[in-house]
Amino acid sequence: MCGICGIINITKTEPVSQVILKRMTDAISHRGPDGEGFYIDRFAGLAHRRLAIIDLSSAGHQPMISENGQFILVFNGEIYNFQELRSELEQAGHRFNSNTDSEVILISYIEWGEECVIRFNGMFAFAIWDRLNDTMFIARDRYGIKPLYYTLTPKLFIFASEQKAILEHPDVKRSVDFEGLIEYFTFQNFFY
Repeated sequence: MCGICGIINITKTEPVSQVILKRMTDAISHRGPDGEGFYIDRFAGLAHRRLAIIDLSSAGHQPMISENGQFILVFNGEIYNFQELRSELEQAGHRFNSNTDSEVILISYIEWGEECVIRFNGMFAFAIWDRLNDTMFIARDRYGIKPLYYTLTPKLFIFASEQKAILEHPDVKRSVDFEGLIEYFTFQNFFY
């Protein structure tokens, strides 16, 4: 298990605070005792807590940045068919710097765009920041095995592996949505 979180200032009025991002990752430090990493690019910030399993080297450190510097990934989970995808991507001319499934996700996104998730067999939650186009792509596995929570305020899009990381942001209200609570108790799910 790893932990991911991020902040996007959608109004582009102020940069992301590394102090707040650090508080968010500290709230989920139990998800990744093997390291932490941060990436802040103007109005976007990504953070990761690492539990090293597949590639124990520093080559698996996250946030992971593409070779050309355009794409930045934070990932939690495991892609079971990453070796097959890696072979396919190598045949297409891509090079790898690690033995991680994280890098396979990143290069799959570069090769196939958002359609890359169709090819993934596994449990995953990830976010990829495109710093040239100021866009974020976020996905999780079909069954939601790997958690991914988010909230939207008037100024911010905030996501994390756990809700308590999101609640570390001072712009997030700590109040109960009673309509949502009733819906959860009735259907054990939210239908927003």
